[in-house]
Amino acid sequence: MSGVVVDGRTLSYDDVVAVAHHGAEVVLADDVLPRLARDRAVVDDVVDRQVPTYGLTTGLGTRSSYALPRAELEEFSVRTVRGRANAVGDPLPVPLVRAALLARVNGIAGGGSGARAEIPRLLVDMLNARVHPVIPEVGSIGASDLCQMAHVGLVVIGEGSAEFAGEVLDGGTALRRAGLAPAVLGPKDGHVLCSASPLAAGQGALALHEAAAVLTLAQAVTALTYEGFRANTSPLDPRVLDLRPAPGQSRAAAELLGFLDGGELGDPRYARRVQDPVSLRCAAQVHGALHAALGFADAALRPELNGCGDNPVVLPDTGEILSSGNFHTPALALAFDTLALALTQTASLSAERMRRLLAPAVSGLPANLSPYGPERSGFAPLAKTAQALVAEIRMLSAPVCTDPRHGADAVEDDSTNAALGARRLATVLVRLRQLLAVEAVVAAQAVDLAAPSALGRGPRFLHRVIREIVPRLDDDRPCGVDVEAVDRDILGSDDVRSALRTLAGEASGVVGGATVVAGASTVVGEAP
Repeated sequence: MSGVVVDGRTLSYDDVVAVAHHGAEVVLADDVLPRLARDRAVVDDVVDRQVPTYGLTTGLGTRSSYALPRAELEEFSVRTVRGRANAVGDPLPVPLVRAALLARVNGIAGGGSGARAEIPRLLVDMLNARVHPVIPEVGSIGASDLCQMAHVGLVVIGEGSAEFAGEVLDGGTALRRAGLAPAVLGPKDGHVLCSASPLAAGQGALALHEAAAVLTLAQAVTALTYEGFRANTSPLDPRVLDLRPAPGQSRAAAELLGFLDGGELGDPRYARRVQDPVSLRCAAQVHGALHAALGFADAALRPELNGCGDNPVVLPDTGEILSSGNFHTPALALAFDTLALALTQTASLSAERMRRLLAPAVSGLPANLSPYGPERSGFAPLAKTAQALVAEIRMLSAPVCTDPRHGADAVEDDSTNAALGARRLATVLVRLRQLLAVEAVVAAQAVDLAAPSALGRGPRFLHRVIREIVPRLDDDRPCGVDVEAVDRDILGSDDVRSALRTLAGEASGVVGGATVVAGASTVVGEAP
């Protein structure tokens, strides 16, 4: 795994995944330390002149009118960290902690925070040595991730708890075993460690990367269902879609037609029905809306991932430190809510397509896709599992950006819950992938029973890899294990995802096997 160079401006979702999940080494770009030195010189000058500056020479929140004595500024940085480490709950998973650390390093590296260079250097060293602060899962209201990131600050000063080499240790011991030393905080450093929204940004980056992959999986599974149902593809005709060019629908339709290329269904004359159920007929519209939601989320997340979310911010060209609202994340929270709702629409459609395959009056196939007919259960009980998955996804799609806004009295009177919006996306995506695995297992059986003379290239590939691990259903058997195998070994397989991305990219006319999903460029290999 090659290293990720952090410059504060160009961090990608692929970079976040590489560091969070694959342990890629992190390196600061050559221009970062000189940039930080210029910013820090402004901080030192303001401190020397005792210019009233929020969080630097004054207190924080409701104590912003209190002028701090010069002799207390370093200790105030330490108290800032200790006093805000108030998160509760289970520890966040290590990949998420790594994503948050990387996002914070990148935010500092771009300039504006005024931190001493020792702070991002130690955070980078912690990532590379795999010293992972223990961050409880609940504590952010979206007005910076203060109460959770303060737990990172504790480890930086040799306190708190951290995981290292499979053990949870006190922060000082973890650093020492990794060959690192705690930092001595200067003025503003403690506030910088707690500031901005790196948890929301880090988990958001992981979620968008996964959501883009899940959308491709949804398209591929839908194409497999099309084959088993013998669906009418005329609603995917670009001439039809151009009459009402809703966001994303043309792209989704082109991908579906690309997956179906090489089979019979590209010609609507091979369809069984003149008009199919909405869950098949309008797949391009719903998946297109998810494409659009990913684009909206990308536009909101990239500035957070590659910008300065501090308050106040340092302007080295003029020697000023100005109060800032850059910590506030309403667009990000709204984007996460929108993405959750779009994923829920996609989930609902998947469950309904699966149910249509089980209904002989609609599908033209044996009841419940059992070759023995109605005296067997076939896949009917799986419809309950699908409904349970949809119910949980719907529950998690409730907007969080409109929740009560209470903060510090008379000063911090609005918040966004962006971190919560990002955190629930992880569960939504897990459940949606499980639901797509249900549909895939059922659709593979439908293809076996329908026995089309030729499958499209996407369904042909997906049906083959499913049948390599899950046999067709003969007599009734437990199917939950089949669903879990398809979820884990096929929909979760990097090789399968790469192959499907290639097919989707070719369908969209992307040159060179590079598909841009939600703004993240990923070069993928050839499809098997």
